[in-house]
Amino acid sequence: MQFSPLKNANDFIGSVGLIAVVCLVLSSCSVMQKTAKKDLNNGYYTQYIGKLKQKVYIDVENEIVYIYPTTIINNQLRIDTNTISKFYNREILLPSKQVVSFSMPSLDVDFLTIPLKYRTRQKDVPQQLNTNLNGAVYVGYRTDKYVLKYIENPKGKADRNINHVGFSLGVFTGLGNTSMSPTTTYNNLQQEYDGIVWSKGFAGIVAVNNFTLGITLGFDNLLDNNKNIWIYQSKPWLGLAFGLNLN
Repeated sequence: MQFSPLKNANDFIGSVGLIAVVCLVLSSCSVMQKTAKKDLNNGYYTQYIGKLKQKVYIDVENEIVYIYPTTIINNQLRIDTNTISKFYNREILLPSKQVVSFSMPSLDVDFLTIPLKYRTRQKDVPQQLNTNLNGAVYVGYRTDKYVLKYIENPKGKADRNINHVGFSLGVFTGLGNTSMSPTTTYNNLQQEYDGIVWSKGFAGIVAVNNFTLGITLGFDNLLDNNKNIWIYQSKPWLGLAFGLNLN
């Protein structure tokens, strides 16, 4: 029996597909009650001030950011509600060189669309750049970083500025379509139609404030009887992805 890395990768991603759908259903129940990940929200973060690093809890109330220190008691993370290590208010002007950043890891559940797929050369068929309609559910591990600083306005007060960058790596699965023709079947098919494909693969996503962009490595499987003559069956492709965060 021969070992096929591509086949094993397909089997692994396919098994993750069911988990992805379950995660999507569970997260969609509360998605309308949550704010976007690009915003600094209440929760546990790792705080960085210069070279100092500590675990804190952030409580955002209107324009004020309260930061509570944490400690580990009986192997559980506890919030010290009697102490507020720092709080940041727009009325307070911090030194211009003082920049505070926070990071938070999380499970990432996205809806992806992949408008561009680059397919490599197959015998006499040159490389292709396809723009077929498709959609996929993505599940990955994500880290969000928030940089907090204050900028002095003409009134001599401080305007809070938060820049956000997010990084995520994970897997995706979904459905799309592809052009079926004599060219894409080595002339084994005489008719032309749009076939339905099951897409799955790996993705890396970068989010900067409101902008989200991803790079994907995927595999397609045609879901009809012509799958054995389709030249791209289970062949890897590179894609450009745009995502909508669901959790």
